[in-house]
Amino acid sequence: MANLKSLVKDTAIYGMSSIVGRFLNYLLVPLYTNVFPAENGGYGVITNIYSYTALILPLLTFGMETTFFRYANDKKESPDTVFSTTIAMVSTLSILFLALVFIFIDPIGVYTKYPDHHEYLLIMGTCVAIDSIQAIPFCYLRFKKRPLKFAFIKLLFVAMNVSLNVIYFILLEKTEVYYVFAINLACAAILTLFFIPEIFSIKWKVDIKLLFRMFHYSWPIFILSVTAILNQALDKIIFPWAYTLTGENSVETANSQLGIYGACVKIAMIMAMITQAFRFAYEPIVFAKSKDADSKEYYGVAMKYFIIFTLFAFLCVIGYMDILKFVIAEDYHEGLRVVPIVMAAEIMMGIYFNLSFWYKLIDKTYWGTIFSLAGCLVLASVNIVFIPKYGYMACAWAGFSAYATAMTLCYIVGRFKNPIDYDLKCIGTYILITVVFFAIMHVLPDYVASVPLRLAINTVVILLFVAHVIYHDLPLASLPVIGKYFK
Repeated sequence: MANLKSLVKDTAIYGMSSIVGRFLNYLLVPLYTNVFPAENGGYGVITNIYSYTALILPLLTFGMETTFFRYANDKKESPDTVFSTTIAMVSTLSILFLALVFIFIDPIGVYTKYPDHHEYLLIMGTCVAIDSIQAIPFCYLRFKKRPLKFAFIKLLFVAMNVSLNVIYFILLEKTEVYYVFAINLACAAILTLFFIPEIFSIKWKVDIKLLFRMFHYSWPIFILSVTAILNQALDKIIFPWAYTLTGENSVETANSQLGIYGACVKIAMIMAMITQAFRFAYEPIVFAKSKDADSKEYYGVAMKYFIIFTLFAFLCVIGYMDILKFVIAEDYHEGLRVVPIVMAAEIMMGIYFNLSFWYKLIDKTYWGTIFSLAGCLVLASVNIVFIPKYGYMACAWAGFSAYATAMTLCYIVGRFKNPIDYDLKCIGTYILITVVFFAIMHVLPDYVASVPLRLAINTVVILLFVAHVIYHDLPLASLPVIGKYFK
């Protein structure tokens, strides 16, 4: 139970930093969607290039984030040596990548359809190189259980980013996409200064033999990470190409449609934010607890509460869509129908992440590669076949299908290789309740015209869900701070 309390406490800190950070970042969505109208396509360019950087980041970190925790928690290894070896390797890859970008910028510009905007690619190439190097010190903070500093640095980046965007796009009335990327680079560079204490506090030693062992462990995770990001970003990367495949649609229209989809997905990313917060706190505990006798029981309980929490978040977003939709400009609202589909996909991605620990803990990470490649194949197939006809709706259903495939395969194989008892009856009950409540929220606008009344009804529905959780499954006495009042 002590580990569960630690998980709740750390998730709260990581979660609050992630929630507040994403909320502040949401301020950029109405800003961008008003500065760059849907037909302008500017937000589509932003969405497209950020998707490229999302894909490149795991290429440069090479699965070393999870690998770091695996070896830093090994009593046979020095955490300082693991840290210094890891950051040396990632830094080398990042510098090499950046050099290649500058050398081959002309063909890269043609390939990405930005032959006249090399500055976009050079700036974001530099940003992703910096981000990949910073990923390892962030892991070190999590390993050292320093969530407050972790949260501070994350929030500082967001605060600087939002402030500079407000200055440039509102006060200075800039309208060029270039400034979005330039601001990101400036903030990323400043953030590096805050890792100086960690870098100089350790005893540096690059262990080549350790590096080879880490490579052996991490390469399946590397492929897993790349395919996982492909599942999130591939649709946005290939959309301009697939949408214009038949010759009936222009690149400008493709960027406009991609901008609408990208803006609406931002609302659905609340689920990704929750999953990420849970991962930041959960991953170090999993490896530290892997040798305990009750570890599998703990993983099963953690899965149940993860699903409950994400289903609650799903209902909150759907229930208050009449408010949340104003995060984006009105000419982007036509894409809001993708939100529940994308959120459901993100829930399955989070479940898959939780399930995936069975093969990580027995060092059979190649299974993750198989599952993710299967999901990625489904994703690519659905996108290529259906984007030309159905546009961004195909992207939403492709992501749903891909995560469903990977999640199902991981669960089935895990039952044979390293079984963990999950409370499927309880989980199934919550899923059924959520489906019923979602159906009520979905059809409500057809019968209730008043927005305040709809919000009131949806609030009652959400409270019914919370009441069910508290009555059946929430161990209030085990929670930090408030728990003492329920003992």
